[in-house]
Amino acid sequence: MKENAKRIIEDIIEGLKPATVLKHALGNLKISEKLHLVSVGKAAWDMAKAAKDILGERIVSGVILTKYGYSKGIIEGFRILEASHPIPDKNSVKGAIEILEYLNSLESGVTVLFLLSGGASSVFEIPENGVSLNEIVQITEKMLRMGADIYELNAVRKRLSKVKGGKLARLYRHLNFLEFVISDVIGDRLDVIGSGPLHPDASKPEYALKVAEKYSLPQSVKQLMKQDLSGNPGNVKSMIVANVERACDIAKKSSERFGYKPYIFGCAFEGEARELGKFIGKIAREIITKNRPMEKPCALIFGGETTVTVKGNGEGGRNQEIALSAALEIRGLEGVVVVAFGTDGTDGPTDAAGGIVDGFSIERMKRSGINPKECLEKNDSYSALKASESLIVTGPTGTNVNDVYFVLCR
Repeated sequence: MKENAKRIIEDIIEGLKPATVLKHALGNLKISEKLHLVSVGKAAWDMAKAAKDILGERIVSGVILTKYGYSKGIIEGFRILEASHPIPDKNSVKGAIEILEYLNSLESGVTVLFLLSGGASSVFEIPENGVSLNEIVQITEKMLRMGADIYELNAVRKRLSKVKGGKLARLYRHLNFLEFVISDVIGDRLDVIGSGPLHPDASKPEYALKVAEKYSLPQSVKQLMKQDLSGNPGNVKSMIVANVERACDIAKKSSERFGYKPYIFGCAFEGEARELGKFIGKIAREIITKNRPMEKPCALIFGGETTVTVKGNGEGGRNQEIALSAALEIRGLEGVVVVAFGTDGTDGPTDAAGGIVDGFSIERMKRSGINPKECLEKNDSYSALKASESLIVTGPTGTNVNDVYFVLCR
């Protein structure tokens, strides 16, 4: 069954690749003029490469800014830069400045092909006046550690930045932006994906202030939260080319090929990772032991993005924590596999994308001297999954549409 699960993972990743999802959108582009390209985020290199392969000489030049290790080599005519994720660093600022210099060099009225994917909030950054990069780093680290969701985090990040919350589009009102987006945000809110460089903020200053209060941010930061980032500059056309719903649909079709009757439970799961893992594991146990609420063989498919409230000093990520929590619930059961993975190929500050567990993963952990419950409490899911050979390691996938979780029962 694990082999089936691994093939489904491969199918999901393949079906989400920029070369696949951009082919139709760019192939039907009704623009005869030459294009200039800016690509930002974890999928930036792959999106730019796909665009160049599809449009060829119609793209004059471009700049790519992606996460460290996510560039896959030279693309003729493009400047390729890398920076840090999920916490920005000096290269995030250097890369953003270089993009602004590139946009400054363009004549009024030209069209910029803007390719955006998750991770842009971190790799693309210029601090707002009166804010230092170190302050942004400290605030981001604190909010992530305390379990802030993407809406809270990005409401703050937009107001600490000169290039987010629609500010980039307003800076370059004289340019026309044609934006294609791979969404890593539940609900596909364009103002939240990558902190919305080209999109006015739908969150009001009152919301940002509440978030700042909730996470006890400095008073100087609270003053910046009062910025009203509404107002559409009118120079942006956008299209979402991939999202988590597409990922779940691919998982559904793939699981059918292996003889499972698929059920998509939903694509908007959020909340504490370990609680979702427990929930998924309990459903799996009910199916295996009582053949309800679905009959075997079946595949249960979920999508979303959870958070982890860090209480320990272990190593792991939200998907690894889901997998470990689910493993405790399905312990001792035959005929069940649970998968939780990040479609971008990363999960937390680790080399893993997530975890794949069965009814005997917990016993393998214990035989290796690991206490799985203790690991869960210490947020050390990586150690537990590694000990039981339950890590999913894909490397950078070139795409990024939230997380996918699925259960195979036979």
